[in-house]
Amino acid sequence: MANRLALSGTVCKTPLRKVSPSGIPHCQFVLEHRSVQEEAGLNRQAWCRMPVIVSGHANQAITHSITVGTQITVHGFITCHQMKNGLNKVVLHAEQIELIDSGD
Repeated sequence: MANRLALSGTVCKTPLRKVSPSGIPHCQFVLEHRSVQEEAGLNRQAWCRMPVIVSGHANQAITHSITVGTQITVHGFITCHQMKNGLNKVVLHAEQIELIDSGD
């Protein structure tokens, strides 16, 4: 089954870094995406805030470059996480992260 997502945007919440009891590093942040997409021949404003989780050692070096306002593209897969209140939220699990050059 296909489950691939690439999403570009701006980090809008301070990254939270943790290490699990088994020693696996995790970094969590929220990515805000805004764009104009064409649908049915018309332009449509697309906007979302997507929680992102980066797990494991492979991508941890780049997470130290990520702060609020950083523009990135995240490639990965989506899944649901159940929150403490019992509601589910969709989360993007990052497998690759690219910093977007702001041109400054």
